[in-house]
Amino acid sequence: MSSCPARIRPAQATDAAAIVALLQPYVPAGIVLPRSEDEVRAASGDFLVAEADGRAVGAVALRDYGGYLVEIRSLVVHPDQAGKGLGSALVTAAVDLARERGARRVFALTLRPQLFERLGFLLVERDLFPQKVWNDCSTCPKRERCDEVAVAMDLGPSTRWRPRPSDSERDPGRG
Repeated sequence: MSSCPARIRPAQATDAAAIVALLQPYVPAGIVLPRSEDEVRAASGDFLVAEADGRAVGAVALRDYGGYLVEIRSLVVHPDQAGKGLGSALVTAAVDLARERGARRVFALTLRPQLFERLGFLLVERDLFPQKVWNDCSTCPKRERCDEVAVAMDLGPSTRWRPRPSDSERDPGRG
């Protein structure tokens, strides 16, 4: 993995169209949920944008669920920037922003748990986040066959996450 080629900055309302354009190719595959330009514009204070050569090449957002719990969501990298460390840089910047905002825990539902694990996240059970399930999962087209994995990281003083048991721990006869 080479060094990140982009500058990460807070999004502005004027970035909404570029963020939607980055998200759109990943929506049909169920990698991210669809977001309208109006929705992104209204939540622009919760987005970070990666810029390279004057154009948006990546984005990530935070969603505050209260109780010091924040979700990292809408993580996308333009395909021509893949493999350059931009996804890791965006997640790291999002964690830093969550910490600055007083979050004690961050989580994500992801198809790429290895990315998050490399950054210090633990695999956890999805049912730890009923707020997410009620807000997004209940209307997601993949809700009955969800293939996303929950990851979480503690940022401050609180009860530590219980890591998801391995298959052999769940079923002592396996492994």
